[in-house]
Amino acid sequence: MTFAKTLFAGAALIALSVAAPAQSPSPELGKLARLGTVHERYQAYNVEMVEVTGGRFWAPYGGPADERYRQRPPIDLSDPRLIALARGLGPSLMRVSGTWANNTYLEAPGERLSAPPPGFVQVLTRAQWQNVVAFSKAVDAPIVTSFAVSNGTRDATGAWTTVQAQRLLELTRESGGTLYAAEFFNEPNVPTAAPEAPRQYDAANYGSDFRIFRDWARKNVPEMLILGPGGVGEAGLLKDVPVANEFGTHVSTESMMQQNPNSVDAVSYHFYGSVSQRCLGLGIGTAQKADALTARWLDLTSRDYDYYAALRDKYEPGKPVWNTETAQAACGGSPWAATFLDTFRYLNQNGALAQKGVQVVMHNTLAASDYALIDQDTLQPRPNYWAAVLWQRTMGATVLAAPRSPSPALRIYAHCLPQKQGGVGLVALNTGEAAQQLNLEGKATTWTMTGQPLDTREVLINGNKPGLAANGELTGLAGTPVNGRLAIPGHAIAFAAVPGANNPACR
Repeated sequence: MTFAKTLFAGAALIALSVAAPAQSPSPELGKLARLGTVHERYQAYNVEMVEVTGGRFWAPYGGPADERYRQRPPIDLSDPRLIALARGLGPSLMRVSGTWANNTYLEAPGERLSAPPPGFVQVLTRAQWQNVVAFSKAVDAPIVTSFAVSNGTRDATGAWTTVQAQRLLELTRESGGTLYAAEFFNEPNVPTAAPEAPRQYDAANYGSDFRIFRDWARKNVPEMLILGPGGVGEAGLLKDVPVANEFGTHVSTESMMQQNPNSVDAVSYHFYGSVSQRCLGLGIGTAQKADALTARWLDLTSRDYDYYAALRDKYEPGKPVWNTETAQAACGGSPWAATFLDTFRYLNQNGALAQKGVQVVMHNTLAASDYALIDQDTLQPRPNYWAAVLWQRTMGATVLAAPRSPSPALRIYAHCLPQKQGGVGLVALNTGEAAQQLNLEGKATTWTMTGQPLDTREVLINGNKPGLAANGELTGLAGTPVNGRLAIPGHAIAFAAVPGANNPACR
């Protein structure tokens, strides 16, 4: 059976799921070595600034073939359903940034603007930012952000000024919130990608501007972590393909880091394995459904980490690494980003980057466009949302070495359970057609995610459809007890909580 047929052959998948599973060696869960720890809010998400203000964001599929953007109203961060779903992901971090943040103007007290001032493109009202703060507090997700750097923020010499940053800080505090962390601005390695960006911007400009930002931040908001630079695509998307003319010049992350070594609290970067059909004209290529379960596709995340980690070692030695923006594909995600097929990438990235020591992974987005965890129009959770919930419940902050796998098709990641006490949590991704068997060495609670066909937007957990009850509680997530061996169907994902593993690293 070919992979393409498997995508749409639900009956065949059912047959495969009950085939005799491959035997698994003993993983010796109690002996898995401690690799390190991740942030307690490791699994985080983005709410793009243009979602908050409303504006032209990635167009839904089904419109004109060349339509890239479509006007969108502001997101309703007071919606009880959205709040309840975001709570299910907590504790987390909420990044409000994106390319549109680079040229967004925050109103001063008493201002009511009908159009942005010169040098800006969007207007952020004070009420909109107050809603961001209220949402952040309601869902236990402190704010991570970036600041406007467009022409409107600059003085007569072209130097960046702190007026807008200071205004955002003051409004955040007035609203009872805090800024947990911030990049100076979004993706500075393509600094002219947004309208009203200063032209001919280079590493020296960035270095000078960053020093102003760093000194302002250390003085005015010393508790805020400084992240940076926040580059994207330099190990893959932009490595062999010139930056498109519409994005202007490319300023390498290394050239920026050379300007101000040892200046950030954590080195940040963004990652997309490819782009969606919306950006086909960039000449980069698009994310292909047929590649979704291949090692080549799943391992791209490690390739980009290695590139930026090497720069960290050179210019910010010993600093943690954060991935502050990532998803299936840039430009809003391909249509299959919203399906179970992408859940393998989502969880593999979580597992692989945790093993490498990445402290935070911020998915783009919470509820906008095809790569969102939650459908923006219906507020229905997508498969990746349920994967995120199960990760949060089983994979704690202590990262363990991976158990031995019976097959290259079965990728297994291990962490201590969130409650520790010697317990181990596992996630096993069966990317192959054949069923696999995992030896859990004792009593465990398990959750198996399946979807038929693989590009379905509906997922089952232990055969049940998960959901959200009227009282805001997540439903359909009851675990299944097993004793010893867990059978994992072909093209399925299993989580396991093994409280009796007695791993000394988990105490």
